[in-house]
Amino acid sequence: MLLDHDACYRAVAAKDARFDGQFVTAVRTTGIYCRPSCPVPPPRSRNVEFLRTAAAAQTAGYRACRRCLPDAVPGSPEWNLRADAAGRAMRLIADGVVERDGVPGLASRLGYSPRQLGRILTSEVGAGPLALARAQRAHTARILVETTPLGLADVAFAAGFGSVRQFNDTVRTVYGVPPSQLRAEAARRSRTREPGPPGALVLRLPYRSPFDPHGLLDHLSARAVDGVEAVTGGTYRRTLRLPHGPAVVALDLTARAGAVVATLRASDPRDVGPAVSRLRRLLDLDADPLAVDAVLGADAALAPLVAATPGIRLAGTVDPAETAVRTVLGQQVSVAAARTAAARLAAVHGTPLPAELRDDDGPHLLFPGPRALADADIAGPARRASSLRGLCAALADGTLALDPGRDPDGLRAELCALPGIGPWSAGYLAMRVLGDPDELLASDLAVRRGAEALGLPGDEAALTARAHAWAPWRSYAATHLWRAATSAATTTPRRSA
Repeated sequence: MLLDHDACYRAVAAKDARFDGQFVTAVRTTGIYCRPSCPVPPPRSRNVEFLRTAAAAQTAGYRACRRCLPDAVPGSPEWNLRADAAGRAMRLIADGVVERDGVPGLASRLGYSPRQLGRILTSEVGAGPLALARAQRAHTARILVETTPLGLADVAFAAGFGSVRQFNDTVRTVYGVPPSQLRAEAARRSRTREPGPPGALVLRLPYRSPFDPHGLLDHLSARAVDGVEAVTGGTYRRTLRLPHGPAVVALDLTARAGAVVATLRASDPRDVGPAVSRLRRLLDLDADPLAVDAVLGADAALAPLVAATPGIRLAGTVDPAETAVRTVLGQQVSVAAARTAAARLAAVHGTPLPAELRDDDGPHLLFPGPRALADADIAGPARRASSLRGLCAALADGTLALDPGRDPDGLRAELCALPGIGPWSAGYLAMRVLGDPDELLASDLAVRRGAEALGLPGDEAALTARAHAWAPWRSYAATHLWRAATSAATTTPRRSA
C-alpha cells in the first residue's frame, strides 16, 4: 500500500511527532531510516522514500537511526483499526506468536497458508512475517542490551535469536554497530538516570499526546482485584501470566510526559517483548487521540466531554482469558460486586507469585487460568458458575481462541454460541481484548444513562442510529458516555440534598 509522498514529506519537514510510528523516512543517500520527528535537518524530498514499517525499511537495506531510535515510538493505530488479515497478523506478531509458533502457526491462526500470508503482508506493509518478526526481535534485543546487565549471549536467546551469530549480525544490520557498542552508548546516556529496583527492567512506553492517564487509573482502580492488582497514586501494579512464566509490573502513568514508565520483573527474559506489547494494549498507547477527538468533538453533545478530557483511552487487557472470566462475573451486577467475586475466585483458585518476584505490599497472586477453572467448584449462582466452567473449558481445550488476532465479528459469534454469554459480553470482550475501536455497546445501561445525561436518546435503537456519525470511534464514545453516567450519578444526590 503506497504512502502519499508529499503529505509524508510535509510531516517530516515539520518534525511532526504525531506521525511517529505511522511510517518511517528512509534516506537513500545515507542508507538510514528515521522517525518523522527526527531532530536532524530534513533531507531533500528527492532523496527519501516513505515506508510503513521498520521491517520494510530493513528489508530494503536501510539501518535504524541511532539518534531518533525509530523503533522506540508508539505503534501505528492502523493495526487496531484494521480487522483484515494484515492488521490481525501485525497484532499477533507484536505479541510474539512467530517466536513461539513460527510462521506456520501464525498463518494457521489467521486461516491462511504461510505463502498467502507472506504475499498479503508484503503487499500491505512492505515486509513478510519473518522480516516483521526479525524487526521485533531486534527491538527487544536493543531493550535488553540497553537496560539489563544480562550477558550478550543471554540477550541473544532471550530476544528470540537462534544463535549468537544471528543476533550479532542482525544488530549490526539494523543499528549499524555491534551489540557491545549499543550497550556502551546506552551506559553513557544513562549516567544521570536513577537505577531501577534490583532485577527489574525500567522501560519507557511512549504514547501520542494528548493522553488521559487519570481516566485509565480510575477505570483500573474501580476494578482492581485484591491480590492481583493495586492502584496507588498514579501507579498501577499487577501480576502477569506471560508465555514463559509469571511476572509483575508497576506502571507509572503520570511520571513523565510522552511515556508511561514500566518497571517489569519477569521470571524469563524471553517474555519482555510480549509483556511490552500487552502493556501497550492495556493502556491503548498506540491510539491516535487527535483523530478520535476530531470526530467525537465535532458532535455538539460530545464536544464538551472531549474538550474536558482530550486523549481519552480505551482500557484493554494483558490477559484475554482473565478478562473473559471477569466479564462473565460482571454480568448483571455492579462493578463493585464483580470485583468482589473476582477477588474471591483469585483467593481460592489463584497461583501465588514466586517469592523472588514479590514485594512486601504488592500484588502476590496470579489470576486463575482457564484450566484451573474448567472443573472448579465456583461459588455463586449455579447458572453463572456453569457458564464460567463452559467458557474456561472452551478456552482450555482450544475450542475458543481469545487473542488480538481474532476477527471481531467471528469472535462475537463464537462467544454468543456459548451458554450464558450474550451480545453485551461479546461486544465488551471485542472492545477489551481486540481493542475494537467501534463498539458502542448501546444495550449497556450505563452507556444509555450517560447518553440521557447529555440529552442524547436513551433508547438503544435511537442511540445506535444517532451514533453513526461517531464511527469508527464508537468505543471511545462509549467510554465518554460511561463517564457521563458516573458524573450524573454522583452529582444528582448533591443537588437533591
